[in-house]
Amino acid sequence: MKLADVIELDAVVADLEATDRNGVIRELVQALADAGAIKNGDVGTIADAAIARENQGSTGFGKGVAVPHVKHECVPKMIATIGRSIHGIDFAALDRAPVYITVMLLSPADAPEMHLAAMERIFRYLQRESFRRFLRQAETRTAIADLIAEADEMEDV
Repeated sequence: MKLADVIELDAVVADLEATDRNGVIRELVQALADAGAIKNGDVGTIADAAIARENQGSTGFGKGVAVPHVKHECVPKMIATIGRSIHGIDFAALDRAPVYITVMLLSPADAPEMHLAAMERIFRYLQRESFRRFLRQAETRTAIADLIAEADEMEDV
């Protein structure tokens, strides 16, 4: 599985407007709906489920990154997007540092194995300091898409 197989590039938000954790989750779920990945009428339900999941334990794993995720029956296929915050968001991350890159992953409720495989792939990429740094510096959706394509090519080597 490549990261580009999971990320809905049309839903990438290179400059998040939200200034808090719940706002970021809602903005990214709405971006997925705007890109046609989920139904617009399901945005509130899915965002609420993702926020409830986040309330069980922060997905801010440190190093300026958070990966909120949820499995939900309203999600037709596994899909993700990336949001970039210039100023940083308090995600109650493990290292207490602000989050600048948020990867939102949505999966169908009946696909836990695929969900775990996608989480593993996302975390593998985000563990690379250079990938995190370049994501944080990417100012456009196109720059983020190019970075994902480049990272996928490096995985194949």
